[in-house]
This record gives sequence, C-alpha cells and structure tokens, in this order.
Amino acid sequence: MAQGETPAWNAMSNGVPKDFSRRRFLEVIGATGVAALTGIPIVERIWAASEIEAVQRDAQGLAHQWVMVFDLRRCDGCRDCIKGCQEQHHLPKTDEWIKVYELVDAQGLHFAMPVLCMQCETAPCVRVCPVRATYHRDDGVIVVDQDVCIGCRMCMAACPYDVRVFNWDKAAAIDERFHADTPEFTVPQQQGTVSKCTMCVHLLEEGSLPSCLTSCSMEAIFVGDLVEDVMTNGRENFVLSQYLRANDAWRFRAELGTKPRVYYVSGHGQDLDY
Repeated sequence: MAQGETPAWNAMSNGVPKDFSRRRFLEVIGATGVAALTGIPIVERIWAASEIEAVQRDAQGLAHQWVMVFDLRRCDGCRDCIKGCQEQHHLPKTDEWIKVYELVDAQGLHFAMPVLCMQCETAPCVRVCPVRATYHRDDGVIVVDQDVCIGCRMCMAACPYDVRVFNWDKAAAIDERFHADTPEFTVPQQQGTVSKCTMCVHLLEEGSLPSCLTSCSMEAIFVGDLVEDVMTNGRENFVLSQYLRANDAWRFRAELGTKPRVYYVSGHGQDLDY
C-alpha cells in the first residue's frame, strides 16, 4: 500500500486479502462499471431504484451512508454470521443479533434468510424511545446508548423485525482488555438495557468490514455505501445500484414504510410469498 493511502476495507479472515486498499477497491469498481456498460441496458445501469437516487441526493456532503446486501442465492444457512457477530461483540450464545430463518418460497423451495437490524430510515424504535437512547448517526446507522437506556423495551415492541435483544442477565466476566463503552461498540452489554446489531460501524470507521461479513464462508453478505455507490463482500466488488437493479433486490417488509437499509437478492423468476 502506498504511503498515505487510506487503508479502507481491510479484510480480516476467511482467506480474504489483507491489504484490500481503497485504491484497489475503486480500481475494481471501475472495471465492474466497464463490464456493466457492455451487457446491461442503459435504463438498468443508471440507478437501482428511485429510493436509492433519493437517498443519494439527501446524502450530499456526507461521507458515507451504509447499507447491507444479502444475496440469498449464496446463503446456505450455516449460521457462521451469527457466530462471528457473537465473537466480535462478546455476546452469550443465547443472544443473537442476527437470526437465520429457514423459509419456503411459493414454489416449495427451501432457502435461508438472515434477519438483523434493518437500520430503518424511518425507524419506529427511534421514534418511541422516551429518553433518546436509540438514535441515528449521520451515516444512517442506528445505535443504542446503554448509559442512557432505561430498559423500558418500547423499542422492542415497536420494531417490526423482532431483532432487538433485552439484556436480562448480568454480563459474564469478560477480560477488561476487551471492554468498550460507546454506543457504537459496547462490551459487555449492560444488564437491564436493550442491544442490537450496529452494522459493526466501529469496524467500518477503521476501514474494516463487519464481522458477520468476514465470517460468511459463502460470501453472501455485502456492505455498501450509497454515497460512493459501491458494495463489497471483501473479495468481490460491485456498483451498488447496478447490482440491486440487475438482481431484483428487495427490502423486507418495505410496505410498512420503514425504509430499511438492508437489501436482499433472491434470484430471478422466484415467486416469493412470506
């Protein structure tokens, strides 16, 4: 890596290159764009969807607007993403910030679907929190300040995705070397408060990838940035809007108007019925 280059998107495990620099990332993105020009109709290579274009307009001047993409065609339901998350955040095995559901589509085909905090733009959890312990960061990630949380669980009742976890028990002893006390990264979880996925934003800020992503041996999980219109799973890189558009991406329970920042790809021709 050249001196002065930002060490973004550093890979962490599972054989992913360890020096996956921002320069290399953008080089590959450039190549992806050239390939797209030759094979995708012009209307499809502009933007993935109108809501992405709107977010990008609103994000002008911001450094990042993070999203996640799950390509369900690759997911085999192994639950390695859960293990990676629990290890990163020192969670007990009973606490799952990602749930992996085994579902059957309208054609009778089985598939796995990971569900985590959707980082909703119009988040019911943020709206109902009486003490503003749950809030949006400028990059779109929703965090919980456990020093402020009073454990009323109104956010859990309001969340339509059932992805928040109440910390009922006193935290197990964890080596003080791993302790952290910020809304972005709290270790251990404080008894009597609510916790949830933070998209590992503390790692994103360091130029690294979320733990669920680096734990996924199927390379089914991507993190993307609406501002730069890019996404990566640490090995492959795509133009975010083109990938979502070309693969008919959808958002879970989007009809509720929560505007989730998590996208799913199910493949073409499937008749999904959830």
